[in-house]
Amino acid sequence: MIKLQVIGNLGKDALVNNVNGKTVINFNVAHTERFKDAQGNQKDRTTWVDCSYWTDRTAVAPYLKKGTQVYVEGTPDVRSYTTTDGRNGASLTLRISSVQLLGAKPAGSNTGGESDSAVSGDSVHQNTGAADTTAMDDLPF
Repeated sequence: MIKLQVIGNLGKDALVNNVNGKTVINFNVAHTERFKDAQGNQKDRTTWVDCSYWTDRTAVAPYLKKGTQVYVEGTPDVRSYTTTDGRNGASLTLRISSVQLLGAKPAGSNTGGESDSAVSGDSVHQNTGAADTTAMDDLPF
C-alpha cells in the first residue's frame, strides 16, 4: 500500500461534482518547501497536488476555500490520457481518504463558528470553540 500525506494551502475553491452517480470533491493543494541552494541563497519550491475526495458526505466542501491550509492523506492515482495533439500524457492525482482543516480560516471568510474540521472515511468531525492559533504561527511550516 502506498499512502501520501500533504500539508499545504488550497490553490482555488473546491468543486463538488457528480460522476456516474457518485459525488467527488476536487481541489488542489500547494506545498512550498524552503531550502538553501549551494550558494546559501534561500529558495522556495512549490509542488501542486491534484486531489479527488470521493464521498457522499460533502459537509467539508464549503470550508475548502482558496488559501485554506489543509492536511490530506490518501493513495496516488495515475491517469493516462492522449493530448489534443495526439501525444500520450499522464497525471498524478491523490485519492483522498482523510481531510483535516488546519490553522485559521482565510481572511473575509464567513463560514460559521467552526475552527477545525476533520473528515475521515464516511465521518465528519467538527470541533467548535475558540482555538489558540498564536502558538501555531511560530511553526516552521
